[in-house]
Amino acid sequence: MTTKNDTTPITLPMLRDRIDAIDAQIQDLINERAECAQKVAEVKLAEQGDQQVVFYRPEREAQVLRRVMERNKGPLGNEEMAKIFRQVMSSCLALERPMRIAFLGPEGTFTQQAALKHFGQSIVSAPMAAIDEVFREVESGAANYGVVPVENSTEGVVNHTLDSFRGSRLKICGEVEVRIHHNLLVAPNINPDDVTHIYSHQQSLAQCRAWLDRYWPHAERVAVSSNAEGARLAAEAGRNGKAVAAIAGEIASQLYDLEVVSANIEDHPENTTRFLIIGNEKTPPSGKDKTSLLVSAKNEPGALYRLLESFERHGVDMTRLETRPSLISKWGYVFYIDFWGHCEEEACKAVIEELRERASEVKVLGSYPVAVL
Repeated sequence: MTTKNDTTPITLPMLRDRIDAIDAQIQDLINERAECAQKVAEVKLAEQGDQQVVFYRPEREAQVLRRVMERNKGPLGNEEMAKIFRQVMSSCLALERPMRIAFLGPEGTFTQQAALKHFGQSIVSAPMAAIDEVFREVESGAANYGVVPVENSTEGVVNHTLDSFRGSRLKICGEVEVRIHHNLLVAPNINPDDVTHIYSHQQSLAQCRAWLDRYWPHAERVAVSSNAEGARLAAEAGRNGKAVAAIAGEIASQLYDLEVVSANIEDHPENTTRFLIIGNEKTPPSGKDKTSLLVSAKNEPGALYRLLESFERHGVDMTRLETRPSLISKWGYVFYIDFWGHCEEEACKAVIEELRERASEVKVLGSYPVAVL
């Protein structure tokens, strides 16, 4: 191998020297960026005061990551490049003020994986035992933001999350999607053939139903609060010599020192879960947004049609419609609606105004950037 305009062969030591020089440049630029982030914090504190300043701006970070992907020329792929910048941004933000992020725990859940994917590694993790506890932690100010699952591509909506929005003042300020790969796990001292019980979250058990029916039809399936909790219970049972397995992700197997008996056992290879980022502040437009609403329809003929007609007439693309019991009146229902656009955009604003005229209640749960990663 030679250089383009020279016959001198390129050697391995030459390439290594070039990499070392590039690394030094990258390091200097990262620190220069970090210094700018610290100055941003100083300006915000001077202008707004410590009690009012908001360091994390979801719309700004989404715009930065989109530009990273747009200008990327390879050979690294767009998503890989964005992940690198995601962590740089996370580290710089931590210099301004480390964020405490509540998520559905314990340690090792896919929700924690979603939190790290969205916020980067430079956060203070706060695992909660239940979804409503995540909401309370953020509402109280003990956590800056929360991460909760809202829907799975094969098993549908997470009702507990939707129901938690009814009495909450929190806003949706972001979303993140995670490809879900399930593994059958056992403690190192356990013979998989002896397994009598399999622990996991009910959604995970459902996402592996066909695989379990085929390969483990005689094992009792036990639903627990999370797949990480199932992994913890399997590890604990293993220490007591009990043949118990769990279904969980790779992060849980590492955290609880479990062995993978079978990997990627989900019934659908495109299995993906969508998570919501919840916080106390509204999010300004990022240029590519979604809006989520809670709508209580009037109990009269054609009520749902009149609600949906507004979307068609104003050219607003609705992406999801879920129905839940109202819990107020017998056979009463509320609708959860997602659509493209920000509530400050004219077409979206017109739809919301018409819904308020035609429905008994309309609650804007939030407008937020569409998931970048």
